[in-house]
Amino acid sequence: MKSLWFSSGISLLVLLHAALIPAVKAEDPYQFITWNVAYQTAKILGVSQQVIGINGQFPGPPLDSVTNNNLVINVFNQLDEPLLISWNGISQRKTSWQDGVSGTNCPILPGSNWTYEFQLKDQIGSYFYFPSLLYQKADGGFGAIRIANRVIIPVPFSTPDGDINFLVGDWYNTRHQDLRRKLDSGLPLGSPDGVLINGKGSFGQGDYSSVTVDPGKTYRLRVSNVGTVSSINFRIQGHQLLLVETEGSHTNEILLDSLDVHVGQSYSVLVKTNQSPSDFYVVASTKFQPNVLQGVGILHYSDSHAVASGPIPPGPDPNDINFSMNQANTVRRNLTANAARPNPQGSYHYGEINVTRRIQLQNTAVSLNGHQRYAVNGISYLTPDTPLKLADYLNISGVFTLGSITDFPPQQGTAPVLLSSVFDGDWQAFIEIVFLNTENEVQSWHLDGHDFFVAGYGIGSWSEASRHDYNLLDGVSRSTTHVYPNGWTAILFPGDNAGMWNIRSQTLYRQYLGQEIYIRFYNPTNSFRTEAPAPANLIRCGRAA
Repeated sequence: MKSLWFSSGISLLVLLHAALIPAVKAEDPYQFITWNVAYQTAKILGVSQQVIGINGQFPGPPLDSVTNNNLVINVFNQLDEPLLISWNGISQRKTSWQDGVSGTNCPILPGSNWTYEFQLKDQIGSYFYFPSLLYQKADGGFGAIRIANRVIIPVPFSTPDGDINFLVGDWYNTRHQDLRRKLDSGLPLGSPDGVLINGKGSFGQGDYSSVTVDPGKTYRLRVSNVGTVSSINFRIQGHQLLLVETEGSHTNEILLDSLDVHVGQSYSVLVKTNQSPSDFYVVASTKFQPNVLQGVGILHYSDSHAVASGPIPPGPDPNDINFSMNQANTVRRNLTANAARPNPQGSYHYGEINVTRRIQLQNTAVSLNGHQRYAVNGISYLTPDTPLKLADYLNISGVFTLGSITDFPPQQGTAPVLLSSVFDGDWQAFIEIVFLNTENEVQSWHLDGHDFFVAGYGIGSWSEASRHDYNLLDGVSRSTTHVYPNGWTAILFPGDNAGMWNIRSQTLYRQYLGQEIYIRFYNPTNSFRTEAPAPANLIRCGRAA
């Protein structure tokens, strides 16, 4: 009888296990990556100089993955100063611990390593990573991120014959440490020395970027502005660009001769190699700057025996704001395309949601203690000795105060202050932010942890009546937007991602000198379903050391 009971028990367990199997969802795949971040020497713009490479590569290796994959990235810091890697545009759902900025993470000290672990939850598209501390981005350390769709989620265009990264941006022939010292001493940096395409200078002036393609094909080009200051116009001689995606949003397809890409932004375009066999100029030139700089690479047809010839395509007037704004207004969301989850993007009617909180952020140049600084709503951000997220988690007082920055610009004449400014974000509020630019240069702003809908751009003063011109139907969803000189840009987004999140100027010297803030979203239920627990490898520093 004992044997019979034992046998029946096992049978029952097997049956129960078999019955449960269909209800258990297999865990999403894991990718394990190791990066060694170190200085190396490269000849750029004709000058041998220090750059920051990853695994010996400059720019760093592309990070290729698939929606919902789990990334485990072990970063070894072989620099001589602290390091953090941040993920421009990756939403980091429920886990601001992995965001890689000074307000959320203690740095990876020289000679040590730290492992990032996060899921690419419900994202498809083009992004990039970069070092976020100590002005290091000006020396490199950046690379492309490409997130492919799962098989069950079709994209709204045929699979291209190839996928090519174009990392473009301005460049200084000066080490980031020296640029940082100039800013710390109150000196301006001046204009960049040139423009790089994939880490290389211009055709005919030393080493340059060359990409080989086959004739009669269609290629997806992912263009990211990884520079520090300048808006970029991107174009290819003799070819048109079919816009299809920006930072995770599939767009209505529009055919362009050139594309404006502002600092921190990423786009995907399709290009048909339908020209006669030859080489063609690839051009990235600065916009809205006193001096126009350009980088020139080559698109090389595999059957070409002719070098690129003729004038380099000039592109639009670099100071024509109307051209740039008209193009930006044509970038609309494709409402018939699938998102990273198998449901139509158009099912999210953001324009029909009541706004429950309104914020206006005004950037200003200020002087504090005799030094040039930059402020948002009268506050120039002061990086505390302890990351905000860590202080919040451990209830360490005196590091920051919630609500220490106002929702609207202060009255004219109010003296600016240095402060670790943090918005108290309303959990699951639907928020409008209007970025107000009172200066004569293009601004670029980024929100970590969230995608937002770009509702509108304008020149001149924003007013309540400006809302009548908002796009409340098919505004593109992204994480970086630009603001035209003496203008405004309005965004809308749900505060549904718990954590401490960075809002920053993508113009690097402005961020370094105080043009950033944080917004904290806290779910009072304190559930791991809305925010992941602190990681087991949590680094403690500052007052938490």
